[in-house]
Amino acid sequence: MTEQDLTRLLVPLEEEYAEDLVAHRGLTPEAAFERSVSQIQGSLPAGATTERTLLRLGRVDDAEIGWIWVTLPTPDAPRHAWIQNIEVHPAHRGRGYARRMIHLIEVELAQLKVPELGLNVFGTNAVAIGLYRSLGFEVTSQQMAKRIAPAG
Repeated sequence: MTEQDLTRLLVPLEEEYAEDLVAHRGLTPEAAFERSVSQIQGSLPAGATTERTLLRLGRVDDAEIGWIWVTLPTPDAPRHAWIQNIEVHPAHRGRGYARRMIHLIEVELAQLKVPELGLNVFGTNAVAIGLYRSLGFEVTSQQMAKRIAPAG
């Protein structure tokens, strides 16, 4: 992935992640966008050349269908690569491309002798959860929340 590709793809990612933070973490839109940009940019300090980072475009023929961002294991987590983001562009969804991108990244990780691949997914994303389960991902932790009705 080129720096130009990454710059182009990060704009909608930052916006979508901010929307998720508003919906799932109760942040204001302004605070959510600030956190989104800060977290994403902080995870890619050298952009497309950030060490221990795999950034791959998904292509079918000449069409870009999506992308995947994976971080490689670190000394703090030596067994786990981590899917930071996987996205299939809307016009290409429902055709198995996310499944294919994950399979291809697993092949690359196996060649690098990485034993595990993890990810986070918002609990309301039923389509993604179903995909990940069908690919053999297992729940290793859960975060739960309950909305409290105002007194009165």
